[in-house]
Amino acid sequence: MTPKKRLHVITWGCQMNVYDSARMADVLAPLGYAPADAPDGADMVILNTCHIRDKAAEKVFSELGRLRRLKEAKAAEGGHMMLAVAGCVAQAEGAEILARAPFVDIVLGPQTYHRLPELVARVARAGGAVIDTDFPAEQKFDFLPEAAAPQGVCAFLTIQEGCDRFCSFCVVPYTRGAEQSRPAAAVIAEAKRLIAQGAREITLLGQNVNAWHGQAPDGTTWGLGRLIRELAVLPGLLRLRYATSHPRDMTDELIAAHRDVPMLMPFLHLPVQSGSDRVLAAMNRKHTAADYLRLVDELRTARPDLALSSDFIVGHPGETERDFADTLKLVRDVGFAQAYSFCYSPRPGTPAAGAPQQVPDDVKRRRLAELQALLREQQTRFNRGCVGLTMPVLFTGPGRHGGQIAGRSSFLQPVHLSGPVKLIGSESEVRITAALPNSLSATLTEERACA
Repeated sequence: MTPKKRLHVITWGCQMNVYDSARMADVLAPLGYAPADAPDGADMVILNTCHIRDKAAEKVFSELGRLRRLKEAKAAEGGHMMLAVAGCVAQAEGAEILARAPFVDIVLGPQTYHRLPELVARVARAGGAVIDTDFPAEQKFDFLPEAAAPQGVCAFLTIQEGCDRFCSFCVVPYTRGAEQSRPAAAVIAEAKRLIAQGAREITLLGQNVNAWHGQAPDGTTWGLGRLIRELAVLPGLLRLRYATSHPRDMTDELIAAHRDVPMLMPFLHLPVQSGSDRVLAAMNRKHTAADYLRLVDELRTARPDLALSSDFIVGHPGETERDFADTLKLVRDVGFAQAYSFCYSPRPGTPAAGAPQQVPDDVKRRRLAELQALLREQQTRFNRGCVGLTMPVLFTGPGRHGGQIAGRSSFLQPVHLSGPVKLIGSESEVRITAALPNSLSATLTEERACA
């Protein structure tokens, strides 16, 4: 038997990058590549990169410097380590990567990783480096193998890619391209495969997932609300989620799904970015703070127990103290169970990068600290409000300590308790006993504990 080649993938960024990394491993499996836990001694290492945050490219080059030493060590032993850079940094800075790191073998964008076997073969056959950062006319999903490694109890399923919104601060339209929606039949077929492999919760992914409008089996077009209803009847599936959304694409049909589909979890990530109408206009978000608040009211009317998460950027060019105060007011008005917040950082090629009135770094850091303190206060209050409640938890694996199992609440909170491993993969009612900084402690209900 031919020895397996070892593949290590390092992933940065969003859940979609996690999904893409798993699919890259799937397309390389027929070439004999099996997963490796570390890059040391691997036959191939892929950096799946993200261009959203500050200094993303420099982090990639720093990691490549470390990997270069490992590649040289393997060569000294008579072997070869193939290095590939994939994802959004590769898409944006492909030529620069090869100029600064000529020891890299493959550079490929997020829309071309289905071509990895071909690129690997070209490098093995002819040597040198290859770069593929096209936006091919064909959808990569049509060329990915049906066979895929199991993801576990909770699985990701990409249904939409790209973005047509062109927010002033965001590089996604340039690195992921225009919006594309997978056909409903392909999504349902992949969901069935994930369930057969043990998935009990599926998170539907997209850069702008609620803009999904896929071709239905009868040739019509469905929206995300209809897709959720179709997935909710699949045997073996217990939970559905979706991320990430844009307020402008939250349709009445999708809001109704939150009301009517119990399997759709009462936790929604709905980025607002700012509470200032002036800044929202500069961001090209095409919604106001009042629009967002009305949408929150509609969602909470449909699903009263809905918990919200969001994204915030502080210090967008031109943001004043009054603008920042408007953001704090919106946060207080909504009340978030969780949120992600960042200082604005210029992304090359985006409109905001060259905008006047760039906010000084010290001002951005001060505002971010104040915002995060408020968000932490709200998250703590939400978690403490769960203490004493009985709620369902989907158990996903063993806990950190002996005899523990861990899982997620309906609101995506990590929960740990003492319990038998046979519960992993099932959903059970638990009583929340304590709220820790980043998780909840619980006990099984008496009925389940005695089962």
